[in-house]
Amino acid sequence: MSLIAGLGLAATVAYAAEDPIKTRQAIMSSVGAAAGLGGGMMKGEIDYVPAAGKAAIATMRAASLAYGDYFPAGSDQGDTAALPAVWEDRAGFDEKLADFAAAAEKAVEASGKEGPADVEAFKAAFGPVLQACKACHETYRKSN
Repeated sequence: MSLIAGLGLAATVAYAAEDPIKTRQAIMSSVGAAAGLGGGMMKGEIDYVPAAGKAAIATMRAASLAYGDYFPAGSDQGDTAALPAVWEDRAGFDEKLADFAAAAEKAVEASGKEGPADVEAFKAAFGPVLQACKACHETYRKSN
């Protein structure tokens, strides 16, 4: 790991310890951007580009590995879209996060070095990731 990346990670960890709600909101913002890009390509609203597909998948994978760490006890208070069910049913929440991580890992494996070759391959890889997101939101996130 480079010194700059290491310092960035250390700063993120320190920031998260101070405000896990803002950290998880930032992570979810990146997930929203990746979902918007990926969904747009899947619907044909955005031209499919393999590198963009790979980036959307990589963003989801990174989020799937970190997101669950930012729900410590007491972080249910404040400006959060998380429902009390996150803390009341932590095992169920962790299971949904594991489903998200598994779907994202499978999508990474399917995307290869350059990204899924075409939009159909991207849909097959990315669709299950979006479904895992939706399944978690249905139980653990407040409706807008």
